[in-house]
Amino acid sequence: MKGVITIARRELRSAFNSPVAYAVILGFLLFTAVWLFFVQGFFAANQADLRPYFGIMPIVMAFLIPALTMRSWAEERRLGTYELLLTFPFTEGQLVLGKFLGSLAIAFIALGLTIPLPFCVSLLGSFDPGVLAAQYLGVLLEAAAAVALGQWLSSLAKNQVSAFLGTALLLLSLVLVDRLAAFLKAGGLVAAALKWLSLGVHFEAFSRGVVDTRDLAYFCAVGALFLFLTSWSLGRRKWS
Repeated sequence: MKGVITIARRELRSAFNSPVAYAVILGFLLFTAVWLFFVQGFFAANQADLRPYFGIMPIVMAFLIPALTMRSWAEERRLGTYELLLTFPFTEGQLVLGKFLGSLAIAFIALGLTIPLPFCVSLLGSFDPGVLAAQYLGVLLEAAAAVALGQWLSSLAKNQVSAFLGTALLLLSLVLVDRLAAFLKAGGLVAAALKWLSLGVHFEAFSRGVVDTRDLAYFCAVGALFLFLTSWSLGRRKWS
């Protein structure tokens, strides 16, 4: 566990030693605030409801997370520290988990900075704390799954740009894949499979304040799968 924490701290220092993390967090806060107050017209609606705010999160995460994970392994390769990192007395699993926790911590910081928002708008009405907790839990779970996916694509990419674009496109595809069933007018098993794959569908219940164990299992499974794939990718490179 000490090795995982060491790598996570290294990832955090690296991120905040450059303006990227600050710019990404600021952009996230500004966009979500503009979306709620101006695009969705929160004040004009005269209703204490943050569902429109959390409803856009899957799309926002499809751009926020790639910006946080694109550096993880692609930057190591560009700087020539990739091979050096693999010689450290850590297993591939520890390296992957450490970088995963470092990137996830930045996403958690960004989300944590949104917490004052419900308290401010609560002056206009009362919010159900249970619903709010479920909404934040859903965002955190989706962020964790997306970070794991971003880590995997960063381990495969040759540079940060390709890592960002690949992760963003794949996340957007997973968010919107259920729409493909309607577009293709598919039904039955095909529609059910596409709906099950969709990040957006599994987040929808959380946005309503409902915690479903099937959605919890989905996000945990996605995160575990891509962390395993990242570790396997690193191990293959190490011995090739």
